[in-house]
Amino acid sequence: MSATPAYDPSNVFAKILRGELPAHKVYEDDKALAFLDIMPRCPGHALVIPKAPSRNLLDVAPEDLAHVAKVAQKVAKAAMTAFKADGIVLQQFSEEASGQIVYHLHMHVIPRHLGVPMKPPHVEMEKPEVLAEHAALLRAALGS
Repeated sequence: MSATPAYDPSNVFAKILRGELPAHKVYEDDKALAFLDIMPRCPGHALVIPKAPSRNLLDVAPEDLAHVAKVAQKVAKAAMTAFKADGIVLQQFSEEASGQIVYHLHMHVIPRHLGVPMKPPHVEMEKPEVLAEHAALLRAALGS
């Protein structure tokens, strides 16, 4: 097994954290940020990232991983309410062989409904107005 490559601060999520790219934010604290995926697999599909530079599960500091998991749980509970979901899928991919595309640790929080399939990954960009509406629903359920 080869060593994990170094963190690249030019990745798209680092740019979102620096305010260089827009995002439909739903939650933020001093250690983590949650925002909507622009190519959601289901309505309300959110991403939770640490603010600390971490490529993925293989190099994240344990305390940052724990905090991201806590925020993912908070977002998941809000998504259950906001989207009247029947369940939640939580996904995290580390390195190319797993399907990771953006090399900044992120957890996918995907609200699910019985009998409704998820869209394939990376297929369709959602309309900004739909993302804004979904972000507002999630923020309201989060109480922010």
